[in-house]
Amino acid sequence: MLTKHYYVYIMASHSRVIYIGMTNDLRRRVAQHQQKLVEGFTQKYDCTLLVYYESTEDVQAALAREKELKGWRREKKIALIESRNPAWQDLGAELG
Repeated sequence: MLTKHYYVYIMASHSRVIYIGMTNDLRRRVAQHQQKLVEGFTQKYDCTLLVYYESTEDVQAALAREKELKGWRREKKIALIESRNPAWQDLGAELG
């Protein structure tokens, strides 16, 4: 049986506006953000850079983690991003 993965991810704009989301298909979702197919916040603020993501096989854990991160202060979110991606590089290229 194929294991399902769920991703909590952070998209950012070049001016470092950040957006946190959750998906079960990170590659597809990042492409949607980059092509501005997702109406709303990420489209309005040009959040096209994948700067952080983590995965789990538990959908409830992913939903809880997304909610947790959204509740953090901006400084803590930035520290999380920079702990794995100090240069805020676009990680979308890693996805293929």
